[in-house]
Amino acid sequence: MGRISRSRILGSTLAAVFTFLLAIPASTLLGQGVLIQEGGRSRLPRPTPQPVDGSYRIRELSVDASIKNQIAVTTVTQMFENTGNRQIEASFVFPLPYDGAINQMTFLVDGKEYEAKLMKADEARRIYEGYVRRNQDPALLEWMGTGMFRSSVFPIPAGATRTVTLKYSQLLRKDQRLTDYLFPLSTARYTSSPIEKINLRVAIDSAEKLRSIYSPTHNVDISRDDDHHAVVRHSSTQTIPQNDFRLVFDSSEGKVASSLISYWPEGEDQGYFVLLASPELNPDAADGIRKTVIFVVDQSGSMSGEKIDQAREAARFVINNLKKDDLFNIISYESAVNSMKPELQRYSDETRQEAIGFVNSINSGGSTNIDGALKTALGMINTQGQPAYMVFLTDGLPTVGEMNELKIAENCKLANRYGARLISFGVGYDLNSRLLDRLTSENHGQSEYVRPDEDIEASVARLYGKISSPVLSDMNVNFEFDSTTASTGQTVNRVYPKGVTDMFAGSQIVMIGRYRESGPVTIKIDGKVGEKNENFRFEMNLAKKGEGTDYSFVPSLWAARRIGEIIDMIDLQGQNQELINELVELSTKYGIVTPYTSFLADENSTLAGLSDRGRNVASAGVNLEFLGREESGAGGFAQRESKQAFKSADNMQAANSAGAGLSLGGEAMGGMGGGRMGGGGMGGRGSSTPAQAAAGDFFGSGVQGDVGGQTGGAGENGKYSQQGVRKVGTMTLYVRGKTIVADNAVDIDLEKAKDSIIELERFSDDYFKLVSANSATENLILAEQRDGETLVVQLRNKTYRIK
Repeated sequence: MGRISRSRILGSTLAAVFTFLLAIPASTLLGQGVLIQEGGRSRLPRPTPQPVDGSYRIRELSVDASIKNQIAVTTVTQMFENTGNRQIEASFVFPLPYDGAINQMTFLVDGKEYEAKLMKADEARRIYEGYVRRNQDPALLEWMGTGMFRSSVFPIPAGATRTVTLKYSQLLRKDQRLTDYLFPLSTARYTSSPIEKINLRVAIDSAEKLRSIYSPTHNVDISRDDDHHAVVRHSSTQTIPQNDFRLVFDSSEGKVASSLISYWPEGEDQGYFVLLASPELNPDAADGIRKTVIFVVDQSGSMSGEKIDQAREAARFVINNLKKDDLFNIISYESAVNSMKPELQRYSDETRQEAIGFVNSINSGGSTNIDGALKTALGMINTQGQPAYMVFLTDGLPTVGEMNELKIAENCKLANRYGARLISFGVGYDLNSRLLDRLTSENHGQSEYVRPDEDIEASVARLYGKISSPVLSDMNVNFEFDSTTASTGQTVNRVYPKGVTDMFAGSQIVMIGRYRESGPVTIKIDGKVGEKNENFRFEMNLAKKGEGTDYSFVPSLWAARRIGEIIDMIDLQGQNQELINELVELSTKYGIVTPYTSFLADENSTLAGLSDRGRNVASAGVNLEFLGREESGAGGFAQRESKQAFKSADNMQAANSAGAGLSLGGEAMGGMGGGRMGGGGMGGRGSSTPAQAAAGDFFGSGVQGDVGGQTGGAGENGKYSQQGVRKVGTMTLYVRGKTIVADNAVDIDLEKAKDSIIELERFSDDYFKLVSANSATENLILAEQRDGETLVVQLRNKTYRIK
C-alpha cells in the first residue's frame, strides 16, 4: 500500500492525527448514521410492507463533500421520520473507521447543536455488543471494532421528522497516485421504507491537473470546469442503498495519465486489476485532430411519426457538433439508399447548411435496405490515418436487398477497409438485435438499444458527445515486467475491452483484466494523435497475493465483463459446452445472476442444487437456447441489452444491475423497470410496462427482493437483492428456505460433515467470542443473518452453523 503523501496544506500536528489511515482498509470505513432508540427492546428498522411500532425511515439523504488535494470536508444531512405510533427517544450514532479519523465534527438536530461524544473502539464495542445482546439484532455487528460518534438523546414525536446534520473533515488515503474518498452510504438501509431521495455531490479542487475520476461502486455524472476542478454527482429515488459510495481520482501533468488498481485474493492463481487511462482536458488539442463521421439513418415506413422526428433531431445534433475540417456525410435509407453527397464533405459553414437541409427533407416510407446502406457508407471512407466513425440507426429488420444476417455482416466487414468504428442504435423491439451486435463486434464498435418510450435524440447525443473529440486513436496497452515482456494475452490476460480502442477528450478508459505476475510493472500505451504515433510509459505496481484487499470489488467487475463476453460468443457463434460451464462457474463463484443462471436466485430450489453443477449447467444450456432463437422482438432486445450491460460494466452498480430482473420463465417480464441498463440499472423496482410485458414468451416476472418483497432486481440499489442471493463484499450468500449458505460452504455435505461442524446459538457467549475473533468483513456476513434463519459459513478453515 502506498504511503499517504502529507499535503502542503497540513501542518505536522494535523498530519499526526491521521497517521492511522495507513493501516485501515477502505472496506472497513462503515458508519452512515442511524438512530438508536433508548429504553426497552428496539431493533434497527428494515424495509417491511407495513411500518412497525417505534420504527423510522430516512426520508431524504444529502451528502455534500469538498476535497482540496487530500483534505475532504463532508456535510451529511438526513431527514428521519418517525413512522410508528409513539414518540421515539433516540440518539444518533455514527460508527467511525478508527479513533481520531474524524476531525472538526459538528452535530445539529433541526438546526440546534446537540452534545455528542467521540468514543474509542473498546468503549464503542461494549455499546455495540450490548445493543446486539439486548435487542437480539445482529445489524451492528458490522461496526464491531470501530470507534463511535454518539449524540445525546433527543425526541421524535409520532409522525414527526427531525433533520440531522453532521459535518466532519478528514485526510484521505493516497495509494500510488490514486486519492481515495469513501462515504459510508450502505447503512442507510436501516430504514422502514426506501429513501425518497438521495443526492450526493463531491467537488474536487486539485493543485495538479485532474485526470481519471472513477467510482467503482456507483453510476456518477462528472462535470469538469477546467483541469483542476470537477464535480461528481450521484442521485437516486426510492432507494435502499446497499454499498458504500467510493470515488478515486488521480492528478498529474502530461498528455495522458494512467493509474492502476489491483487485488490478488488468497487461494487464487491470478490477480485482478483495473487500469484507468485518461487524456489531459485540453479542448484545443482535441480540436486539432480531424475525424470522419457518417450518420446513417433509417427512413423506412416503420420510422413514421415521432421516431422520424427524433431521428432528424439526432442527425442535427451530430452535424452541429462536428469540428472544422472534419470529413462527414449523411445517408438515409429505405428501399433505396440516399446520401447528401456522393462523397465525403469537409465540414464548414456551407456544408453544414447543406447537411441540415438534407436532414430536413428526410421522410419515412418504404422498406429497409440495411445491407445497401452499410456498403454505401463504408465505401465512402478512404482516409487512412484519421479516426472514422459510422453512426448507424435502425428500427427494423432487413426487408429488401440482402436479408441474410451472416451475409450482411460479412459484406459490412469487407467494405470496412479502413477500420471505421461502427456504433449502432437499435430503436424499439422490431429489429434484429443479434445482427446489430454482430456488426459492432466485427467492426470495433458498440451497440446501443433505445426502448420504444425513450428519446432517440437523447440516446444518440449522450454517446456521440463522448466520442466527438478523439485525442488518441488505435490505442494499445502492453505490460512489461522485469523478468518477461508480457502482452495482454500472456502474463496479463482476459482484458476487457478487447483489442484496440480510442481515447476521447473529457472521458477515460476503464480496462479490467487478470495477471499472473505481481510487483513492479511498466505499462506502455501506444496510439495515434492524428497521423503521428505516440507512446507513453507508466511505472506501476501489481499487488502480490493477499494484498490489495482495499480493492476487493475488482473481481466482481472482471467477472461481469467476462460473463458479457461469454454470452456474446454464445450469441454470435452458437452454444459451446465449455463456455456454458464457465458461465455457471463464474455466476456461482461471484454471485452474479444472469438471465441464464437465474436458478441461483431461486429460493425454492434445494440446498443441494447449489452444488449440483451438472444440473445447473444443463439448466443454463436450456435457457441459452432462447438467446439463439430470439434474434428479434422484445425478448431478443432485452437479452442483448443485458449482454451489453455486462460487457461495459464499469462499477458495482452496473455489474449488479446487468442481469437483475431478467429471469426465464413463462410469465411477463416484471424486472425491467428502474432505468436504462448500465445507467439507472435494469430491474430497479420490478415494474412492468405493456411494452416490456411483450417479452413474456420466455422472460419471467423477475425475482423478488428483500426490500419489502418488491424489488425486481438490484437496480440502483447497487447490490443483488433478489430472493435467494445476498452479496456481502466478496462473499455471496445463498438463501434456501430458512438456511443461508456462504459460497465457501456450498460444496459441504452438511449431513456427512456434521461431526466437524461447529454449532452456535446466536447471541450466546460463544457467538460473541466468534464475533471478537472475526475481521470486520467476516462480521458483515454474520450481520446478514435474520430472525429464524440458520447461517452456514466457513471462517478460518472451520465450518460454523449458527442458529
